[in-house]
Amino acid sequence: MDRTLESLRHIIAQVLPHRDPALVFKDLNVVSMLQEFWESKQQQRAVFPSEGVVVYESLPSPGPPFVSYVTLPGGSCFGNFQCCLSRAEARRDAAKVALINSLFNELPSRRITKEFIMESVQEAVASTSGTLDDADDPSTSIGAYHYMLESNMGKTMLEFQELMTVFQLLHWNGSLKALRETKCSRQEVISYYSQYSLDEKMRSHMALDWIMKERESPGILSQELRMALRELEEARKAGQELRFYKEKKEILSLALTQIYNDSDTSSPSDDQLSLTALCGYH
Repeated sequence: MDRTLESLRHIIAQVLPHRDPALVFKDLNVVSMLQEFWESKQQQRAVFPSEGVVVYESLPSPGPPFVSYVTLPGGSCFGNFQCCLSRAEARRDAAKVALINSLFNELPSRRITKEFIMESVQEAVASTSGTLDDADDPSTSIGAYHYMLESNMGKTMLEFQELMTVFQLLHWNGSLKALRETKCSRQEVISYYSQYSLDEKMRSHMALDWIMKERESPGILSQELRMALRELEEARKAGQELRFYKEKKEILSLALTQIYNDSDTSSPSDDQLSLTALCGYH
């Protein structure tokens, strides 16, 4: 623990040289410190060169407790985990969680190396029914995970998490299963989606998938949204990275909004929606 704290102080001294490392997390102006940290990273061109904005979002609420989210360049999202009595307090708490994670992300142990890959694959094997031999077979889940890690050698965990979030959503959405049925190999799917970031186009296609699911099983959208909101709240209170849960909520909310907006107008046929949803990812 002492070595980790010393490493964090060293990182703070490098990225925020005019700040006292011993006082960083006690400073009430943690919001500006988080912005300053990522601006410094942008100037170094170390990560996410095309994105340099830290974005805050406060949930509408007539009174406390208040909830605030902060999204970092690259898409990682964090929220306040304490019970906050003001929006400013919630914003500061979210910024503090994001700053701690941003600093930890700079530690050598948070970068993907050969040693890290070996340990991660061994942990994955231990938690599944797979074997170490599966790591060399991209057609297996372990092999696909191994391939993803090796394809992102040298990246930090926050950078890798952006790609993982895409595949988590594709798995949750049922798209990976549909792609496997078209005889696409896991390696081909990984190579394809590694080129794309999670954007409005991808969210819209996933929302179309859920509109189709709702037509087949009325009520499933509301059920999934309630589950997503519960998962998001639990993850936020635990101080976890939130993008996967927040994206699920956004996609399901978008699908519900489109259904309500189309309820009084003619909508595309099931065949048209199906064709759009299946072809939209390619």
